[in-house]
Amino acid sequence: MTSTLVLGGVRSGKSRHAEALLRREPHVRYVATAQQADESDPTWATRVADHRARRPDAWETVETIDVAGAIRSATSPVLIDCLGIWLARTIDGLEGWEDPDATSLLLRESVADLRSAWVAAPVDVVAVTNEVGLGVVPPSASGRLFRDELGRLNTALSAASDRVHLVVAGRVLDLSHAPLVDE
Repeated sequence: MTSTLVLGGVRSGKSRHAEALLRREPHVRYVATAQQADESDPTWATRVADHRARRPDAWETVETIDVAGAIRSATSPVLIDCLGIWLARTIDGLEGWEDPDATSLLLRESVADLRSAWVAAPVDVVAVTNEVGLGVVPPSASGRLFRDELGRLNTALSAASDRVHLVVAGRVLDLSHAPLVDE
């Protein structure tokens, strides 16, 4: 099975690119890591509705934070959108913004579980993630924690992926054979 990591900034086209990679598949498990939209944030609700409208009817949508479980139980290709949101929700679940060092240790267990599922996936997997170097991160403890952990997550999955694509301004750069940098 193949694994593809699709990185990009906000509104870069990374989700559309990931969807296009699986467009010919008759059945896809679309894993939405964001919480379901409600009336309290009409902009978010519109974005979620737009994403849903683009997906073929035969695609199964699963809204969950248990991304590793969704991969392990899949019987059709999986598209995960978005690992940055998954990480933020995981941090929130740990209530860890106050103690970044302790949270970082707990997060590594979650990332290791996700990486394990990623490597052993019984089907093709495509995941969308934010490239933290392309976005503004608040200069606060929580901002640094998110940036550092998302960078570690992206690096871990990139090293375990068959393909890595960077999407910038709607353009796709294939990084699959670029050398890895040691941390």
